[in-house]
Amino acid sequence: MSMSVLTETHGRVVLIRLNRPEVLNALDDALMDALGAALDRCEADENVACVVVTGTERAFAAGADITAMKAWDYMDVYKSNFITRNWERLKTFRKPVVAAVSGVALGGGCELAMMCDIVMAAENARFGLPEVKIGTIPGAGGTQRLPRAVGKAKAMDLCLTGRFMDAAEAERCGLVSRVLPADRLLDEALATAQAISAYSLPVLMMLKESINRAFEGPLNEGLLFERRTLHASFSLADQKEGMAAFAEKRKPVFLHR
Repeated sequence: MSMSVLTETHGRVVLIRLNRPEVLNALDDALMDALGAALDRCEADENVACVVVTGTERAFAAGADITAMKAWDYMDVYKSNFITRNWERLKTFRKPVVAAVSGVALGGGCELAMMCDIVMAAENARFGLPEVKIGTIPGAGGTQRLPRAVGKAKAMDLCLTGRFMDAAEAERCGLVSRVLPADRLLDEALATAQAISAYSLPVLMMLKESINRAFEGPLNEGLLFERRTLHASFSLADQKEGMAAFAEKRKPVFLHR
């Protein structure tokens, strides 16, 4: 297994750590392939209910590996299906993902964080899409997810100037859900993931899919999807257990089916 990604198991939670500290976790093909493989294993494992993705204290990820990319031309990126080939796995992962961001999350690193479901940031975190400074544009969803998360004006500001925003600004504009001291970030992210993983896995997957429909589609289609998913949840053993436990004033024991 590639050492560019390290994994740890914490009960029903898997911690995935990006591990290229010498280049601030710059995202190259080897790292993205290893991340995809780790996510494949987590999705196939019924004992895994939630994933936490993190980096180091200095860097979640400083962006795509520019040193590896600088000599490429159009046919190199087109024929290799650059980004689509191995950057999309996090987007299609069906279980909840918490990003624990410390240090820089720039370019592809910011885009990677935005693919996660909950983004928790250390006070030292900085976010940005500075591709304009190197003569190109974001390509892993930055120009599409950022305006959905923070609005058009803020997205234009960040992308056209290439400036960075700190964790406090990222929380104010809705990119980040919580800001924490750096020494508490990972513990809080794992505790959040553990709390999530205690619930019914099928329901967690339904919730994630329904919220993503709201993020990506028209309101009426999202409402219909939500309603049909609610109806479908009544076929779950966990729905029967959850409602019975509520009525009996006890803690539910979910079977994840």
